[in-house]
Amino acid sequence: MVTAIMILGAALLGGVAGVWTGFFWANARSSGQVRENRKTAAEVLEEAARIKEARIKEAELEAREAAFRIRVSAEEEVARKKQESSRRDQEVSIREAECAHEKQKLEQSRQELSRKMEEIRSREKQLEARESEIAHSLSLQHQKMEEISGLSLEEARDRLLKEAEELIRSDAARLAQKVEREFRENAVRKAREVMTLAIQRYANDHVAETSISVVPIQSEDVKGRIIGREGRNIRAFQQATGVDLIIDDTPDAIIISGFDPHRREVARLALEKLLQDGRVHPARIEEVVEKIRRELDQTLQEEAEKVAFDLGISDIHPEILKLVGRLKFRTSYGQNNLLHAREVAYLCSMMASELGLNPKLAKRAGFLHDIGKSLTHEGEGSHPLLGAEAAKKYGESPEVINAIQSHHGDVEPICLESILVAASDAISAARPGARRESMDAYLKRLEKLEGIANSFKGVEKSYAIQAGREIRIIVRQDEVSDEDLAVVSREIAKKIEAELKYPGQIKVTVIRENRIVEYAR
Repeated sequence: MVTAIMILGAALLGGVAGVWTGFFWANARSSGQVRENRKTAAEVLEEAARIKEARIKEAELEAREAAFRIRVSAEEEVARKKQESSRRDQEVSIREAECAHEKQKLEQSRQELSRKMEEIRSREKQLEARESEIAHSLSLQHQKMEEISGLSLEEARDRLLKEAEELIRSDAARLAQKVEREFRENAVRKAREVMTLAIQRYANDHVAETSISVVPIQSEDVKGRIIGREGRNIRAFQQATGVDLIIDDTPDAIIISGFDPHRREVARLALEKLLQDGRVHPARIEEVVEKIRRELDQTLQEEAEKVAFDLGISDIHPEILKLVGRLKFRTSYGQNNLLHAREVAYLCSMMASELGLNPKLAKRAGFLHDIGKSLTHEGEGSHPLLGAEAAKKYGESPEVINAIQSHHGDVEPICLESILVAASDAISAARPGARRESMDAYLKRLEKLEGIANSFKGVEKSYAIQAGREIRIIVRQDEVSDEDLAVVSREIAKKIEAELKYPGQIKVTVIRENRIVEYAR
């Protein structure tokens, strides 16, 4: 590089000198200045030589500095490379040492594994030999056992499995009976607590049954006007109201006799209105009776609305409220049916709350459970069936319909609220003083009912329950088969229909018990 710079400087100076020489020679051609131009050219050449030497020295100096820097950089790079190479050599040495150590460990593991594999092979051979000995011993034992017992191995296995199965089934049956017995005891105790609490929280009035109404009169002359000419007024009155008027020597009173309280109330109100008006003749009687009947129906509906409001029940169809209102003048063994419906509604609500059920649904079902009693004179069938049909017709829920239909056990309940309605109905009817009936007639009817059932062959015991609305009959299993149960129940029902007089219907239930006895010795 220094040589190139020196050659470049020399060429530059030579060029400059040539230019000046040519210039001076050109000038020398001019007249009289050749010498002066030579002198000047000599000076220029000397100056150019000095500049050349200075430039050459300066170029040499720069070239030396550049060479020095290059040499220093090269030395530093060489040192760094050596250091990097040394570090890599150390790492490689360390890796080689680690690899050698791992190789040694792998070799030791391989040797240990080989030793264990040899032990396993040896143990497998021993186990195979031991299994062969055991299999041979078992075979000899099976042969001896088959010779002793006279049974093959499969036959013995089947017998053992059968005995084990029978034992397990027996234990499972005993356990199931124990669990069922404990569950029933707890359920009965809880049911008694709930019913007792509901009865304690609610008490209703006691109502006595009557079949007559007495209308006071101001004078005996009124009796003649009521009878009318040749008895036409009294006949018209009795025909319009459906009751009997008893006009006798009873002073200042006319007696209205009839088993339908609703008709008797219509007759009483109509007779009082006729006596106040003073006009008594057949046309007037029919007019007043019809008017009183409409007013009484409206009054009964308002009475039902009042009871429903007190119970907090809403959205009941007006036609259903009319049926509920007509229960006010119906009684069952002395118990007013409207008060009975209200009592059942309260009991259902209380027990549903205690059991965590729907108290509103239970209260509604209890309030409407006896609406069929308002229709027993207008249709065929029991009052649960007629009431369920009316509830379905006027849009009641399936739960309420089922509660009405099942509260005497005619159909199976589909919800717990239906069971509560049946229980509350029984509680309201069975509490002391709620119902009254001639004790002698009641006992005779129950005795005759049980006597009819006991007169059939194969009957062991019979029980009249639910105030005579159901008869449960237990037959002897050795005399009556399962196929004969339907025949026996149908014949008993036909004989009850033919020989006994009773209100409503009687449910006949025939039970044939299967009893299994085991002894633990």
